[in-house]
Amino acid sequence: MREQPKSIRELLGWLWHEYLRPHTGLMALAMVFMLIEGSMIGALSYMMEPMFDKVFVAGNTDALKWVSLTFLTIFSVRGLAGVAQKVLLARVSQLTAAHLRVNLLKRMIRQDTAFHQVHPPGFLIQRVQGDVGAVNMVWQGIITGAGKDAVSLVILLGVAVNIDWRWTAAMLVGVPLMFLPIGMAQRYVRRKASQARDVAATLSTRLDEVFHGIIPIKLNSLEDYQANRFSGHTDTLIRSEIRAIFGTASITGMIDIMAGLGFMGVLLYGGGEIISGDKTVGQFMSFFTAIGLAFDPMRRLAALSGAWQAAAASLERIKELMDAPILLTSPAKPVPPPTGLPDIRLQDVSLSYGDAEVLHGLTLTAEAGKTTALVGASGAGKSTIFNLLTRLVDPNTGSVEVGGIDVRSIALPDLRSLFSVVSQEALLFDETLRENILLGRTDVSDAKLAQVLKAAHVTDYLAQLPRGLDTLVGPRGSALSGGQRQRVVIARALLRDTPVLLLDEATSALDAQSEKVVQQALDRLAGGRTTLVIAHRLSTVINADKIIVMDSGKVVDAGTHHELLKRGGIYADLYHLQFQSGMTVIDPKGTAALRPRTPALTDPNPSWLRRVGQRLFG
Repeated sequence: MREQPKSIRELLGWLWHEYLRPHTGLMALAMVFMLIEGSMIGALSYMMEPMFDKVFVAGNTDALKWVSLTFLTIFSVRGLAGVAQKVLLARVSQLTAAHLRVNLLKRMIRQDTAFHQVHPPGFLIQRVQGDVGAVNMVWQGIITGAGKDAVSLVILLGVAVNIDWRWTAAMLVGVPLMFLPIGMAQRYVRRKASQARDVAATLSTRLDEVFHGIIPIKLNSLEDYQANRFSGHTDTLIRSEIRAIFGTASITGMIDIMAGLGFMGVLLYGGGEIISGDKTVGQFMSFFTAIGLAFDPMRRLAALSGAWQAAAASLERIKELMDAPILLTSPAKPVPPPTGLPDIRLQDVSLSYGDAEVLHGLTLTAEAGKTTALVGASGAGKSTIFNLLTRLVDPNTGSVEVGGIDVRSIALPDLRSLFSVVSQEALLFDETLRENILLGRTDVSDAKLAQVLKAAHVTDYLAQLPRGLDTLVGPRGSALSGGQRQRVVIARALLRDTPVLLLDEATSALDAQSEKVVQQALDRLAGGRTTLVIAHRLSTVINADKIIVMDSGKVVDAGTHHELLKRGGIYADLYHLQFQSGMTVIDPKGTAALRPRTPALTDPNPSWLRRVGQRLFG
């Protein structure tokens, strides 16, 4: 349930304190030029009286010269001051928006995985780009226009009062009547703008899903279905945007109605004074010009008040994200990370995501310098262990230790510097192959890089790429095959040279030939490290020093491949089930192919198959 909308004063106070205060000097200088520009409008209306009375009516040629020169001065000063204040305030506006975007991104990057499960990428992209852009567009209009308009309005009304305060009062008689309807229109605009920003976030999320899932969409002939879903959200966005624009336009419309009432009052009251000779034509023209010019900034200020309500809806969502607490942080007094090859220990660990319990009293140990494999059905909690070790999530109870030190006692950068992770999702960035391996490092020599490329088998296909290491790999590495992408990730891990290696289904999506090459690179990578392996293909872990069998968030068995087969149970069932499905088991070192006997499908008593089915599918 969302909190009550924050007040304009609260949002402006936060924006000023966090982002505008550093630019106080620029804003003060711009304000000087703004005052000069605004005052020139008042001077222009004031000069109407001598122009009509002394030049046009009296026919004074001497006055014609100085009045003309005065007009030239007014417009020249106004033009120069306008350029100066716009440039200065535009710089403030752009710097503020850039600072806000960067801070927002930093904040969201540091959130835990639970936060990103609730907030999809499209939603967050819309906040960083769309909402900040909406705020900046209105804010730029406010700081570059509202100040000048406010100054102009005050000076022009001062000129009008100086000519005749009664005419001014008659002109502004409708102002008090506008407060209530304008206030109602502003609330309406904010409500509809808020709805529009929510729909815009949904559209961004939908686009993100469509373009990332373009292959499944094509294969399942979902083009029309996805287009129609997007079209429906677009129609909703259009309705919300039009209603918000209607609210903003209503505010300026009310100002025009008030202006019409005012001018009618002035003509009825002041027209008689001019006819009787109590007021001159010059005075009337000066007053009329001042009031006429005053309604332009008044309308712009009214329009900005409506636009600000729309921006406030975006700013409110930005502040909600900035205020969202970061739950996983480094300890106040971190301890140094372990040195050498650490062991890994989880003791009586329980973890829940909402109401779903993932781990339940789990205890396991992975010895230093050895390879420990985690096997079990999907949902057994294997990947969650990796998340606990790297502190992407913290346990509800129990302890997670690396080298005898609780991971919550180590600074996050130091903790994560202990691990290299190679998963089935080989995430690459839309940059060159070199940049995807170095990841910003500048301390890697050409000899070291060449060594890493060879060990990871990247050199096997490097000559095939049009520009070698400087070839762009495409969005998410789409220009490379799955095996090639995996070898890039392995090269990254080799370059990191961390004491602990985490392998999460690193070869599950590869064909047999690519798997063999990647497995050789992984064996080289795992040498001399504490290695944890998650695998559904048991062929990749039969040579592990220890295999831990998990079921329903608990450890149910542990031992070597032969020990577990001899004891029977879940591991033996999974092993036989993979052979039953006709899987060819390849030795991880690629030196032998194991083809065990495949039980006949007509086995009259497949009890082990029923047991596996019950465990996997309930």
